[in-house]
Amino acid sequence: MARVVHTYDDPERFVAGTVGEPGARTFFLQARAGQRLTSVACEKEQVMALAERLDVMLDEVARRFDRDPVTLTSADDTAPLEQPIEEEFRAGTMTLAWEADAERVVIEVFAVVTGEQADLEETDPVAAAMESDDAEVFIVRITEEQARAFARRAVALVASGRPSCPFCGRPIDADGHICPRANGYRRHLPE
Repeated sequence: MARVVHTYDDPERFVAGTVGEPGARTFFLQARAGQRLTSVACEKEQVMALAERLDVMLDEVARRFDRDPVTLTSADDTAPLEQPIEEEFRAGTMTLAWEADAERVVIEVFAVVTGEQADLEETDPVAAAMESDDAEVFIVRITEEQARAFARRAVALVASGRPSCPFCGRPIDADGHICPRANGYRRHLPE
C-alpha cells in the first residue's frame, strides 16, 4: 500500500477541536481548503504540546530575524469543527519546522506506527514514521498569524475541559472524584 499524504498549503482553516463532553472528548486537528477537509484524531496532550511549541518557535523566529512577533488582527475562530468529521488516522509523531524562504510554519503529523516499525519507533519515532511506506501523513503549511491563532484556540480548548481538583490536580467529573489527598473521600466542585 502506498503512503497517503494529506497536504494543505495555506489552508482556509486549520484548527484543533473536540467532539464529546469534557471527560470523554476526542481531540482532532482539522484543515480545510475549498471542499477538501481532513480530520486527524489526537490526544489532548499532543494539542497542548503543539500549541506551546508553536509559540516558542515563533518567538525564536522573531528574535533571530529581528522583527516584532506577529499580533493577531482577526477575531478568534471559536466555531466548532466542520462536518462531517471523518477520522483519517490517529496522530503519532509530529514535527514542526519554519520555512524561512516562504515564511511559513510547517506541521507534519504522522499516523501512529504499528507492527514492525514499532521497534524502531522506541529509538527514533520520526525515522519510524518516515520509513513506513503505508503510514499516512498530514502536512500543513500556515502563516505566522494562522499559527498564533491555532495556538491560542488550542490553549483555550484544552482549558475548557474538566476543572482540576485544588488538592490533587486530577480532573473532577460532574459527580466529583475520589481524591487521594482526602484519603479516598469523594470531592466535589465548590458551589
